[in-house]
Amino acid sequence: MAYFGEIEGAGFEVVDPRFAGCFVGHARVERLWSGARWAEGPAWFAAGRYLVFSDIPNNRMMRFDETDGSMSVFRSPSNNSNGNTVDREGRLVTCEHGTRRVTRTEVDGGITVLADRWQGKRLNSPNDVVVKSDGSIWFTDPDYGIMHDYEGDAAASEIGRCNVYRLDPHSGTLDVVADDFVKPNGIAFSPDERFLYVADTGASDVADGPRHIRRFALGADSRTLGASRIFAVCTVGLFDGFRVDTAGRIWTSTGEGVHCYTDQGELIGKIRIPEMVSNVVFGGPKRNRLFICGTTSLYAAYLTARGSKPG
Repeated sequence: MAYFGEIEGAGFEVVDPRFAGCFVGHARVERLWSGARWAEGPAWFAAGRYLVFSDIPNNRMMRFDETDGSMSVFRSPSNNSNGNTVDREGRLVTCEHGTRRVTRTEVDGGITVLADRWQGKRLNSPNDVVVKSDGSIWFTDPDYGIMHDYEGDAAASEIGRCNVYRLDPHSGTLDVVADDFVKPNGIAFSPDERFLYVADTGASDVADGPRHIRRFALGADSRTLGASRIFAVCTVGLFDGFRVDTAGRIWTSTGEGVHCYTDQGELIGKIRIPEMVSNVVFGGPKRNRLFICGTTSLYAAYLTARGSKPG
């Protein structure tokens, strides 16, 4: 593995004293690898101590092995994969732009298509995904992968809007849980799963469009969404992918690195990265190492915080 040394422009920035307790004083940001065109969708596999992430325009998925620091190609072509996560059985769940579907990689390496249509119409380009403790799969479906040929294949939307979906683990039924987003993007549950957080990156293509994260209360049936509010507004670039720690804090990508918010939406700190960040995930044996996908590179930083969910 190449050694990059001290990274200019990278480090911890305390906005509120509460952030100082999220890392130790000598902790540093490490660049683990560089060579992507647009790194996205990191997912951590605890049993093997490795990370899988997407390099969307290069149509491949990469694999970082924490045991020896090596990087290799996990899958190529990857159907312009984007978001990834790990389900309750430790299997890889992937959003694919190229095929406009959500898939699961089985333990024998086979690929199972979980969702590719809603009411007979093709999905746009599934973007990010999370698995709830009941096994249901929740994902966002903006149209980034069909807007042009860079991250997929240019095509018209058959659905005509960008929704958030829930896939039932038993019946396979796909339901719309939110249909009022411009560009739904990152998605994650609170530790107790009472709330669902979803980013809207509509400002990427719409003048004065949304650049925020919304927080939804789950309905009493835990299958539908109730009232929502704007949880936080991005001050630098856009919120894309994010993860939640055991204290309910949100660690989210931005144009200048990673921003950390309390569960009340208060910005308390930043991890500066010298590239635009797309997504993050908690990993390592103690789930206290934050892996960070920058534009071209994979970064990591050890924290005192721990991720609330696997993968």
